[in-house]
Amino acid sequence: MPLVTCPHCEEDENLEGNTVDGVITITCGECGARWDRDFTPKCPTCGSTEVRDALQAILDKSRGNQLSIQSLRVVWLCPDCDTDTLRSYLDSNVPLPPDELPVNIDD
Repeated sequence: MPLVTCPHCEEDENLEGNTVDGVITITCGECGARWDRDFTPKCPTCGSTEVRDALQAILDKSRGNQLSIQSLRVVWLCPDCDTDTLRSYLDSNVPLPPDELPVNIDD
């Protein structure tokens, strides 16, 4: 999923950004649309900005087949769309598991 797409023509490659006073203005090379990039976290399903931050583990193989947490990343959970995941995270206070486990094709 691309990080930025044009809201008018959905172009995701021919985009150019310009930063002035901390505001990133994006210009679409396909349709010419210009907009300021909004960094407000939103639910990708319903578009709500009423999301909660949660930590998700990034795993990697540390020795043989042993998986270890290498780092954490922030993900945004919607109280309406991610109800079960958010409740589990808040109850356990443990980082969420990664979406995919690391795979080594040489094994």
